Amino acid sequence: MAVARKMNQFIEKSSWIRRMFEEGARLKKIHGEDKVFDFSLGNPNVPPPDIVGEKLLELARSKDPGMHAYMPNAGLLSTRSAMSAYFAKEFCTSMAREQIVVTCGAAGGLNIIFKALLDPGDEVLCPAPYFVEYSFYADNHGGVLKSVPAREPDFNLDLERMEQEIGPRTKIVLINSPNNPTGQVYPEETIARLGEILKAKSSQFGHVIYLVSDEPYRKIVYENCSVPCVFAHYPDSLITGSYSKDLSLPGERIGFVALSPSAEDGQKIIDALTLANRILGFVNAPAIMQRLVEALQGVCVDVGIYKAKRDRLVAALSGFGYELTVPCGAFYLFPKSPLPDDIEFIRLLQEENILCVPGSGFAGPGHIRIAYCVSDATIEGALPGFERAIKRCKKM
Repeated sequence: MAVARKMNQFIEKSSWIRRMFEEGARLKKIHGEDKVFDFSLGNPNVPPPDIVGEKLLELARSKDPGMHAYMPNAGLLSTRSAMSAYFAKEFCTSMAREQIVVTCGAAGGLNIIFKALLDPGDEVLCPAPYFVEYSFYADNHGGVLKSVPAREPDFNLDLERMEQEIGPRTKIVLINSPNNPTGQVYPEETIARLGEILKAKSSQFGHVIYLVSDEPYRKIVYENCSVPCVFAHYPDSLITGSYSKDLSLPGERIGFVALSPSAEDGQKIIDALTLANRILGFVNAPAIMQRLVEALQGVCVDVGIYKAKRDRLVAALSGFGYELTVPCGAFYLFPKSPLPDDIEFIRLLQEENILCVPGSGFAGPGHIRIAYCVSDATIEGALPGFERAIKRCKKM
């Protein structure tokens, strides 16, 4: 076999997201772009703020020596200084630039965290549903992903169940808030209680259990919702995030890892993260993107555009009879599938030229994920098909 056995297994169960995206490309060739309604990929359609292009042009024209040179593997000192100054407000704690590593997106951040912290056989515990790549990232570094179903219908953490599942091999508890695929933002009291559980379990098992919060959607929140900072509730915690959604730059792969100032053995962890950045082949995050985000801390797309899309879909789908919880963050809906078999319902939607992702692809069977970071025309064009599909289910 030319391909490694493990990779062959991964390919066979690879992401439903990409599979549906590729199916969309096929259908568009047959029916035309405007006749296929693709909600499969969380690819922001809101353009970057104008200042992003202006700053990129300024950087591209710069003749400053070393603009595109190698740098410290953790990132440019000036970029990390700008991040630490902003994060002091964002995370409600004073931070030094030395507690930050600039990464190739949040995915790069998770991989260097796992590389730095996991020994073979260590467990990463996370709530389900979860972003499908988590299991592959854990496996990359010898870890084993274990999941605990979230509560329904609000998809908040089931803390009692998580407490039961934390064992002697648990090294990391991984949360994602706002969550992909549910849009849930975990409340402050939930994070506070989780911190208490992890303190007790770390003491029980005689080793630190790290809390890792994956937060690429941190700024995409609605109404009066906000994402609590894990640093305030648990000392041995790390946050990874990106500028993909804030600035609508997912293809530019720029993010960070921030370590709690109170973490035990903090310098050793930062040293390990920095080395992991290099030996995993990232070396450092792209220089021009580091210089860009250095100047744009706190800048964000107009979240009201996403809220309007959410509200339109929620009102229409609820009116058709779909059961769903209104998410307070990210840009996904996760309604219940009208059929027990979510994959069967996804196929039914395909007959309407609507592309969504089955919840089974996120360890959340019985649901579907709708990525509403699409044009208003896509939403409006899909609504009759969503209505026809649920009506067909009721007759089956």
